[in-house]
Amino acid sequence: LLQQTFMVQDHIAQIARNYQSWQRCQSGDQRTSSILTDENFDEVSYLRQYPDVRAAIERGEFLSGREHFELRGRDEIASGARLHISNLLFRNRADPEHIDPEQARQEIAGWSQQPLISIITPVYNVEPRWLEAAIESVQQQLYPRWELCIADDGSTRPETTALLRQIIDPRIKIKLLDANQGIAGASNAALALTTGDYVAFLDHDDELTPDALYHVVKAINAHDPDLIYSDEDKLSLEGYYLEPHFKPDYSPDLILSTNYICHLGVYRKTLLDKAAAGGSYLREGFEGSQDHDLVLRTLDHTDRVHHIPRVLYHWRMIRGSTAACYDSKNHAWEAGQRAVSDTLKRRGIAGETLLGQYPGTYRVKRTIQGQPLISVLIPFHDQPDLLRLCLDSILEKTTYPHFEVLGISNNSVEPETQALMAHYTAGDQRIRFLRHDIPFNYAAINNFAATHATGEHLLLLNNDMTVITPDWLEALLEHSQRPEVGAVGAKLYYPDDTVQHGGVIIGIGGIAGHAHKHFAAHNPGYFARLHLIQNLSAVTAACLMVKKSLYQTINGMDDKHLAVAFNDVDFCLRLREKGYLNVFTPYCELYHHESRTRGHEDTPQKKQRFIEEIAYMQKRHAAILLNGDPYYNANLPLDRDDFGML
Repeated sequence: LLQQTFMVQDHIAQIARNYQSWQRCQSGDQRTSSILTDENFDEVSYLRQYPDVRAAIERGEFLSGREHFELRGRDEIASGARLHISNLLFRNRADPEHIDPEQARQEIAGWSQQPLISIITPVYNVEPRWLEAAIESVQQQLYPRWELCIADDGSTRPETTALLRQIIDPRIKIKLLDANQGIAGASNAALALTTGDYVAFLDHDDELTPDALYHVVKAINAHDPDLIYSDEDKLSLEGYYLEPHFKPDYSPDLILSTNYICHLGVYRKTLLDKAAAGGSYLREGFEGSQDHDLVLRTLDHTDRVHHIPRVLYHWRMIRGSTAACYDSKNHAWEAGQRAVSDTLKRRGIAGETLLGQYPGTYRVKRTIQGQPLISVLIPFHDQPDLLRLCLDSILEKTTYPHFEVLGISNNSVEPETQALMAHYTAGDQRIRFLRHDIPFNYAAINNFAATHATGEHLLLLNNDMTVITPDWLEALLEHSQRPEVGAVGAKLYYPDDTVQHGGVIIGIGGIAGHAHKHFAAHNPGYFARLHLIQNLSAVTAACLMVKKSLYQTINGMDDKHLAVAFNDVDFCLRLREKGYLNVFTPYCELYHHESRTRGHEDTPQKKQRFIEEIAYMQKRHAAILLNGDPYYNANLPLDRDDFGML
């Protein structure tokens, strides 16, 4: 139960990091230490991170932050009772002193575009201290050209409206509504006050980082986007920054699966006008997910989306809010389902929207168009028992009837293997076997098989796989049939029901690695990504579907440079270079008995071949290795595959 709670996961992860940092300190390694010591103690940072300590000093309980640290704080941090988040851990969680204001002003003065940013904030019965903090976070912006447009939604709490009436700042516009109109109505009232070129959304109890608009306008000058979004974190009532959400770049499939864009979202005003189309910017009937509905409607009109991989927004964890409890608003979950369903209708996508496996997530289940034939390509070298398990699971569990299986024997010699091939050939006309007796070259074997396939779609499948979900082919085909999609990959498990493949992240381990390896089957992963249909740079060819025509267009797999390793990664990256989206779906599940056929890189020849394949990948895909995987995040680690969760 605890492991399913992001906040607890964050706490456990921090305890683990503190312990690891303590170990590094003991060994004399200070390079990445996040532990707080007498030597690196900083009074200002300590009091900023621990408001309760600052309050205790004001009550006279301690003389200073250092005294608290020496008497209590050191032991509390070491035990995990007090979270200590080092600036080194989340280096872009910027404080004002990290950017020189004078230098920022000089940089801003040189920008060709200095747009007015309108920040809208609907207000209703919020505690004055949180509203005041939200307003102050705007007033402290390094970028000066902003206006704050506030609409009070008929607050019945007198101290809320009293605070608004006390504000004297020409940059702040306030409208007090006579009657409550709901979040959509109040947001629209605030939007009516705007005169800016771009519109940013700030909830009445949240905060912007001081450099938020600085980075937004910097991105506008560099990329001229229609929609900008940033990373975000949660802000506890005690002042702790928790659960940093380091997001991927724009993913058309992920935004249908969950509103990962969320905060901070900044829209070109003309884009909002197009989305409104003469109606309301925020629509009634989508309360709780009105922001998801809005971003989906704006994405009907643009793909000029820019992601800033920095935490620029603090989402306060008020009791009963979505920030405090992921499933605290079931009505919001259902409203999001309506928003996604409406998007499918607007875009002419045949299918249905189902509630996802985790609150706030959805599954877009697309309708299969026609009954295209799927060619399942299975290379193998003997090991008949393994092949039998694979074929039996396909024949016994598969619900999609229109498929053929091509088994490609690579230097198989065992009599049991020959008997097995004869048995399946005689027993099912959908199964046939080919021989391709060359030195093992996974790419070449699949290229050979593709020339003999008669299906419209190819499914590359290892012989050490067994099917879990009966509709596995449908789950892959619903995406492979899409004209904009290249490769489609599945969620794979080890036999012990831990994750073997949750997609491929470029850069992990030097070239590429599988995401979320060894996570429990039920674990949602980093912000539920193990449960979500999403775009990724690559997926494994252990189970990969692609249109045959597309496979041929890019000349299949590279059997010259990548005989064994990384040929699937290279294949997917070349699809991306042609403008296609690669898709990971968790709704196609199989067991993978990894490398039981080929074995490991344990001979001098294999090691040399592997070194050469690495060198080729470093040269061929230098750009993405240098710039980073767009579906990962520069703030996440590359020396591990768990998104830094533990």
